[in-house]
Amino acid sequence: MATETSTAEKVESGLPQLDISTFGHQIFWLVVTLIVIYMILSRIALPRIASVLAERRGTITNDLAKAEELKKAAVTAEENYNKALADARAEAQEIVAKAKADIQADLDVAMEKADAEIAARAAESQKAIDEIRAGAVDSIKTVATDTAGELVGVLGGKADAKAINAAVAARMKG
Repeated sequence: MATETSTAEKVESGLPQLDISTFGHQIFWLVVTLIVIYMILSRIALPRIASVLAERRGTITNDLAKAEELKKAAVTAEENYNKALADARAEAQEIVAKAKADIQADLDVAMEKADAEIAARAAESQKAIDEIRAGAVDSIKTVATDTAGELVGVLGGKADAKAINAAVAARMKG
């Protein structure tokens, strides 16, 4: 008998959800609980979740639209930057060209001034050379006349100054 009592105690002390006699109550409360959970989810939780999802979808759509606008603004800003950069480069090229032209003009003026100065100095030098030549020709005539007179005298003749001058002038002409 002790074994029958211990088996009955084991059945009574077992898991209540596995007790067949309570299945009807368990199924009833399971259905009631599922209906309550369904009602809570369908009336409260799911609408809130749907509104949160709709809000997120709206936020994402707005963010995408704003990102598209910012992208267009960035493209416009980049185009403006590139245009400004091209304008700045063109202006820099104009400034460089103007500076080159100014430098070339200054160089031309300086070259003209240097050429005029060189021409003036060359004229002065030519004048000095002409004076030196004229003085040299006169000195040569004097030396040639003196030498010819001395040679004629040494050779034993008497030379007339007019004849010596005429002979030296004829020889100097060629």
